[in-house]
Amino acid sequence: MLYYRFRGFRASGKLNKLCDYLQLSFSDIEGRRTVPDRFVPNIVGFLCNWCSYGGADRAGSSKLDVPPSISVVRVMCSSRVDTSMVLNALLWGADGVLVAGCHPGDCHYKEGNYFTRRRFAQLKKVLESLGLEPERVELAWVSASEGQRYADVVNDFTDKVTQIGPNPLKETPY
Repeated sequence: MLYYRFRGFRASGKLNKLCDYLQLSFSDIEGRRTVPDRFVPNIVGFLCNWCSYGGADRAGSSKLDVPPSISVVRVMCSSRVDTSMVLNALLWGADGVLVAGCHPGDCHYKEGNYFTRRRFAQLKKVLESLGLEPERVELAWVSASEGQRYADVVNDFTDKVTQIGPNPLKETPY
């Protein structure tokens, strides 16, 4: 069994599969870069199965303009996204991480998005202590009927990460 090490933290199982997926996703994005001099960010999007993933599907079926720089990871609830998953995505070379879930009070698991909001506030402090910009991660609430909102959130976040620049951990993660 493979183990990935993050400053004393050992993870296996589903986290290994996530890391393998992120490596494949980033190599796909590298092939999509059309302008060699222009920075195109690698963004990982953790989307709630019940709402945000439906919003992404609606944006796609409505043919809205969504940049191809986002790699979507479908999770059952936004509360399933652990701090270590976001940090591992950044260590594996993501320039930004978007976590999207149901609107507060509309979670299919009752209180899941409240846990996410609390965890996200702590994550921003951890990123500051690691010397990373807290703007590299974003939390958004998108319901299944809000395809336009999903497209706007992804476009705005892509612009923000493009302004920040490449992830400094991309070259030397450890």
